[in-house]
Amino acid sequence: MYRTHTCGELNINHVGQSVTLAGWVQRSRAFGGMIFIDLRDRYGLTQLAFNEGWDKSLLEEASRLGREYVIQVTGEVLERSSKNNKIPTGEIELKVTALRLLNAAKTPPFTIEEETDGGEELRMKYRYLDIRRQPVLDKLLLRNKVNLAVRQYLNAIGFVDVETPFLIKSTPEGARDFVVPSRMNEGQFYALPQSPQTFKQLLMVGGIDKYYQIVKCFRDEDLRADRQPEFTQIDCEMSFVEREDILQTFEGLLRHLLKEIAGVSIPPIPRISYEEATRLYGSDKPDIRFGMPFVELNQKTQHKDFKVFNEAELVVGINANGLAGYTRKQIDALIDFVKRPQVGATGLVWCKYNEDGSTKSSVDKFYDEADRKAWLEAAQAVPGDLLLIMAGPKDKTRKALGELRLHLGDVLNLRQPDVFAPLWVLDFPLLEWDEETQRYYAMHHPFTSPYPEDIPLLDSAPGEVRANAYDLVLNGSEIGGGSIRIHDKSLQQKMFAILGFSTEEAKEQFGFLMDAFEYGAPPHGGIAFGFDRLVALIGGKESIRDFIAFPKNNAGRDLMIDAPSAVRQEQLDELMLSLKA
Repeated sequence: MYRTHTCGELNINHVGQSVTLAGWVQRSRAFGGMIFIDLRDRYGLTQLAFNEGWDKSLLEEASRLGREYVIQVTGEVLERSSKNNKIPTGEIELKVTALRLLNAAKTPPFTIEEETDGGEELRMKYRYLDIRRQPVLDKLLLRNKVNLAVRQYLNAIGFVDVETPFLIKSTPEGARDFVVPSRMNEGQFYALPQSPQTFKQLLMVGGIDKYYQIVKCFRDEDLRADRQPEFTQIDCEMSFVEREDILQTFEGLLRHLLKEIAGVSIPPIPRISYEEATRLYGSDKPDIRFGMPFVELNQKTQHKDFKVFNEAELVVGINANGLAGYTRKQIDALIDFVKRPQVGATGLVWCKYNEDGSTKSSVDKFYDEADRKAWLEAAQAVPGDLLLIMAGPKDKTRKALGELRLHLGDVLNLRQPDVFAPLWVLDFPLLEWDEETQRYYAMHHPFTSPYPEDIPLLDSAPGEVRANAYDLVLNGSEIGGGSIRIHDKSLQQKMFAILGFSTEEAKEQFGFLMDAFEYGAPPHGGIAFGFDRLVALIGGKESIRDFIAFPKNNAGRDLMIDAPSAVRQEQLDELMLSLKA
């Protein structure tokens, strides 16, 4: 056999035993007539000892080993004279009595250690080497652990794992599809699924009342740190349920994961409406690990000769606790932040509540001490606090102030990665109006049910209809979203009509689903979690890339295998396709 033990399991209890290990040479250290080698596998490190007095030929063989050489060694476990309490095997070393070279290796392009000298692009090109590094390996092992815990929870409460197709029909709603040409059907294309949405609804019609799948999905959209063209989601659906059933079931899933993986018990998850979330935090996915809710100040600011406030649709501020001591330079840095194109604000008004009870603001020319005290009182400020105020169009101003709030959370170290603060966001609008195309779009997807009491508004005021939908937010990131679905054919037809589908278009795109509704569709609803993002947040990170074995870069390219790439003309001819000149 290649090994009797792994490189991470030997300890003081193995002293005196003869063992065989196999792995990679991480580093080698020579001291006169001795050489020490750290041998690594996925389980850990073991120090190998070679001594001229024990076996000179073995010492010479060891001296020729380079980094990342693959070797097998046999030897006796010894107690180390100089122990290393930073690793599990730090009390022992292996006195090597036999050495076998299994494979030589080129010098790797970056150091394969916890702290590496390789940049992200280089490490992505040689991802198979990067995976040998413990921080990356740990993230993949965490992903596996979360995967198993999800299955454990769902299987225990009666969910059934059912696979759905990857080659499906392209749909016009949502993000851009990846399309796949069909060789056997000239001029026709499959699409890769953005979600198994319609299939899981059909499974409900089929009587699979509790479905789940940890499934790959695909969206051809612009990328960023928490988005990949192919991603994994925990896809779930249940029959004969109302919203509360869904919330309770999947709040339980998050509790289970945080307890099993992170060792954290969380209180009942608070709930907030979409309107309240945007009003208080400027976001439909607020980070509630810290405070700083918005305070609206229109009534307390629009009575003096200050046009910026008087002409604004919204004047709104946040109270930054304890920052009254900020210097002008520090405040200017905050102003520069909100003026960045990514934030888009034109400026920022500040008001200090000094420790002695006095006030000072950047608009003292227009407002007196009584005005400033009224602002601070509305924001529940105390001496030592700093009030930061923005003004302008309602939606744009809230969004910009929300970005400033998150920035202050980072600056003040209020967004601790080992603190978990989930939140349910409810009562989303069912539809959103697009001025450019002069039509409504589904805020979630066309199969989301409206609140039963809001259905009459579909004819008279569709923009006021609330979706029977819910998002689960964790630490300022949406980790899951879902809804109670439409299960009635006539209501689904009405929804398609509001979204601009003709009867023929709706039948062409979704006729199979509406036909299924005629055969006894149960009330049903579900949710999908972004698995990559969930694992990253549990692992204390925001970027999902290191939690994916072979990720793509911001351009959607796999640098390791150089994909996407051109294909041979013969392949295009088989598919009856041609490339534009």
